[in-house]
Amino acid sequence: MTTTLQPPVRPAPAGRALPHQVLAKAGLSLFLLANAAFVTYLFTAAGVGSNKLVNLGRLTGLYGALAMAFQLLLIARLPWLDRRLGMDRLTSWHRWVGFTIFWMLVGHLSLIAFGNAGADGPVAEVVRQAGELEGILRALVAWVVIMVVGVVSARFARRRMAYETWHFIHLYTYVAIFLAFTHQVAVGSTFRKSELATAYWWGLWAFAIGSVVAGRLVLPLWRNWRHQFRVAAVVPEAHNVVSVYIEGRDLDRLGAQAGQFFLWRFLTRDRWWQANPFSLSAAPNGRYLRLTAKALGEGSAGVRDVEVGTRVFAEGPYGAFTTMHQTKPDALLVAGGVGITPIRALLEEIGGHVVVLYRVSDPREAVLLRELEGLVRSKGAVLRLVTGSSKTITANGPLLGPGNIAALVPDVADRDVFVCGPGGMTDAVIRSLDELGVPASQVHAERFALAD
Repeated sequence: MTTTLQPPVRPAPAGRALPHQVLAKAGLSLFLLANAAFVTYLFTAAGVGSNKLVNLGRLTGLYGALAMAFQLLLIARLPWLDRRLGMDRLTSWHRWVGFTIFWMLVGHLSLIAFGNAGADGPVAEVVRQAGELEGILRALVAWVVIMVVGVVSARFARRRMAYETWHFIHLYTYVAIFLAFTHQVAVGSTFRKSELATAYWWGLWAFAIGSVVAGRLVLPLWRNWRHQFRVAAVVPEAHNVVSVYIEGRDLDRLGAQAGQFFLWRFLTRDRWWQANPFSLSAAPNGRYLRLTAKALGEGSAGVRDVEVGTRVFAEGPYGAFTTMHQTKPDALLVAGGVGITPIRALLEEIGGHVVVLYRVSDPREAVLLRELEGLVRSKGAVLRLVTGSSKTITANGPLLGPGNIAALVPDVADRDVFVCGPGGMTDAVIRSLDELGVPASQVHAERFALAD
């Protein structure tokens, strides 16, 4: 069933093409390639021996170290990268770089062990080096940790493991990186052969570690000290949905945008250690920030009981799900369930003619519907409330299939599309948009993925 609210349409402004993602992706790629080339130069300048297996093992170890430094940059949550690429994309790259590190270190250990192996074999060679050479034992510990993290991060293992368990194991990667670095300092010939190489590696690791410290420690602490976030009101929206209003100092200087999210910690005795990602459900206005939470789990359910005046530690704003990436004058906003929260905020801020496609299983589950209807009227937008399960078949095919989307929004290929909802729904919409010929550069999805 589809319910449509469609006021008179206002003229749309001219479109624009902002290559923020292209520039950020190109910048990161150039950074990685330039460093890989320089690492290769340093390796060659340090002198190449006659043992080809050992040479290749040393080189894979250096590339593994470079990938570790790059990995730290990806998880640093630096605002410049996050606003242009978003947590989804950075997390995807984080995963692929992680497996690159895994295989580089497998190659590093195997090639050097086989290359140096005598009559007793590669295992005996590894044991010998661990007992005789400084830093080798630390490297082996780091290698084992990364192997474990790599295995538990594979899809077959990840699906069978609680997120908290996986996350706890994943944090040991920081220990492995530290141990690997000390191994590189102790026995890395490329590290020690020249002042240029030593300066380069120290500089690279200082930059990578400094990015993590700045993005994940210094910046959040500074923002919270500056803005002094507190709960101003907790307003019920439905029987299992509440909106929390957060006040603070100088919120107009926070730099938050509609569509972004924060990691919220409510500093009470039983909740201070929990960080929950919630999108802004209203565009930032300089007076307050608003999040809207549905009781889907223990963390989100507890938000209903937060008292007015509670101090809040907020990390963010995060995400590239903003009008910064709008390339067309008009837009389609697609929401599913509680995914309506960033969509509702975007509706306030986005320009041009807007169609909102809001899918819910039951009309009674349409959160913030009255606010949406008011915004639609004031902006001359169109709201289509689509009800039914994701498997519902309409006269135009599946509810979120290309046929039905095209029937509801005939000019969808000429719009930017912002999608937020459950993973299955989001994937279905993206597949349909691809079949309809909507360029990938016009499709923006929010999945709340975080790199650890």
